[in-house]
Amino acid sequence: MPSAVVLLSGGLDSYTAAALVQRDGFDLHALSVLYGQRHLREIEFARRVARALGARQHLEVSVDLARIGGSALTSDIPVPKERAIDTAEIPTTYVPARNTVFLSLALAWAEVVGAHDIVIGANALDYSGYPDCRPEYLEAFERLAALATRAGVEGAPLRIHAPLLHMSKADIIRAGLSLGLDYGLTHSCYDPGPDGRPCGACDSCVLRAKGFAEAGAEDPLISAS
Repeated sequence: MPSAVVLLSGGLDSYTAAALVQRDGFDLHALSVLYGQRHLREIEFARRVARALGARQHLEVSVDLARIGGSALTSDIPVPKERAIDTAEIPTTYVPARNTVFLSLALAWAEVVGAHDIVIGANALDYSGYPDCRPEYLEAFERLAALATRAGVEGAPLRIHAPLLHMSKADIIRAGLSLGLDYGLTHSCYDPGPDGRPCGACDSCVLRAKGFAEAGAEDPLISAS
């Protein structure tokens, strides 16, 4: 069975992407990054998701992007709430170079565990305008991976899988439910309250609510609160 390194955040997108690749016959090595995010609670959910998926390993790596700052997720910049998300504006929740850092870590680990595939839950439709979620970026990183690794030089370049790239949030949720995924194991909020409850107003909460509504399904996190 081929192996894949999957970037697992604890959110519903990365959970669904991992499950889709697992369905296609890949053995999963889950990688989560503690990057100084204010919503660090998502790592607890990533552990739950990794267990639910039966990942062969779950590696947690710390890279303190809060030392760099520049984002509402890694500094004292307020998280925008009830923002119009269908604009071309890049929001303050964009973390500079985050996916480049994450994919680079996944690339390194993939070489070590002998995986030729990396999975990321990036989405180019229902997303907040992040430049590192675009197909052009992922294609460019895959070309970089072919040039920057021993595997690539020896003729076995790594592939970047983004199975959710052209799916709406509703389609993602429908796909996950068809696989029997429990979205109560996931966490999406950028700015949860002290009790861990989602704020309901950040981009991620709004997109999640919109997705469940359009999919005609109930969000287990909301029904449980």
